Amino acid sequence: YQRRVHGYVVDSGICNVYVQTDESSEPEKVSSLGPGSCFGELALMYGVPRAATVKAATDVRLWALDRDTYRTILLRQTIEKRNLYSDFLRKVPILESLTDYERLTVADALQPCRFNDGEVVVTEGTPGLSFYMIMEGKVKVTQTINGQVHELTTLGQSDFFGEIALMLNQPRLATVTAIGDVACVKLDRDSFIRLLGPIEDILRRNMKTYSNYIAQKL
Repeated sequence: YQRRVHGYVVDSGICNVYVQTDESSEPEKVSSLGPGSCFGELALMYGVPRAATVKAATDVRLWALDRDTYRTILLRQTIEKRNLYSDFLRKVPILESLTDYERLTVADALQPCRFNDGEVVVTEGTPGLSFYMIMEGKVKVTQTINGQVHELTTLGQSDFFGEIALMLNQPRLATVTAIGDVACVKLDRDSFIRLLGPIEDILRRNMKTYSNYIAQKL
């Protein structure tokens, strides 16, 4: 394996990726990379030896990034993400008591997700794996009672859902469906606990606000 020098982005052509599972075997092809794909970024980030060999399968044009440039771009993106999400988190009622450090830590772990009109975000009765916060758009919350679907409420910007199933580790109590285009961010339970401790601690700080939201949803 060679030590890292650059990371690469494929502009045109196809590259094949080979991995050697042990010293006595020949490298095996594990994947192919086309335009828009990148490789070598892990070695750039962590300064470790290359984990795979990449060979041109056709004529290839690449963009190369050195470590300093890559880290500068990555740092700028991280700062922009932190600023965007930390400002948004201040507007989410259930999280308003977060400290600045907690807010930045949560911002780093948030994952953006988008949904089209009529698309189901979470389904009643399925496992609760993520906590969602709405950045743009609206969703409707419905629940099946005695075989009939009832609309419980409509949620909009800075509202949140999925916290009950996430907190109690139980199936979803309702179905949430996008009304128009919707932009959300989500946080899975494992990340939340790893970064901030049990979610109950944060919910307890805002028990009054939490109770009001639960009453609206149920």
